[in-house]
Amino acid sequence: MPFGSTAPTIASMTNDGEQLSGEREQALLRLKKRHDFQSHVVVYLVVNTAVWLIWAFSGAGYPWPVWLTGTWAIGLLLNAWEVYVRRPITEGDVDRELERLRSSH
Repeated sequence: MPFGSTAPTIASMTNDGEQLSGEREQALLRLKKRHDFQSHVVVYLVVNTAVWLIWAFSGAGYPWPVWLTGTWAIGLLLNAWEVYVRRPITEGDVDRELERLRSSH
């Protein structure tokens, strides 16, 4: 799924069965994102530990691993925002936006 895509997060409202299916799909997507984020954290810690150990055992000169650790941390924070802070678009959001569009004309 492309970054920022919202297509699977909007639950169908035609009947209860479809709405539950949409909610289930939404829940599964959120669980997958959390699982993927946890894997991302583990890889970040393992790789950065290895890089810092290489740096330490190779003379510990200029702390070049700080560039890798810092830039990757920015990506990790953005990933955390996507997983834990950003909320999916709901039918209510769509309805409010439609009302704004209708009232502006």
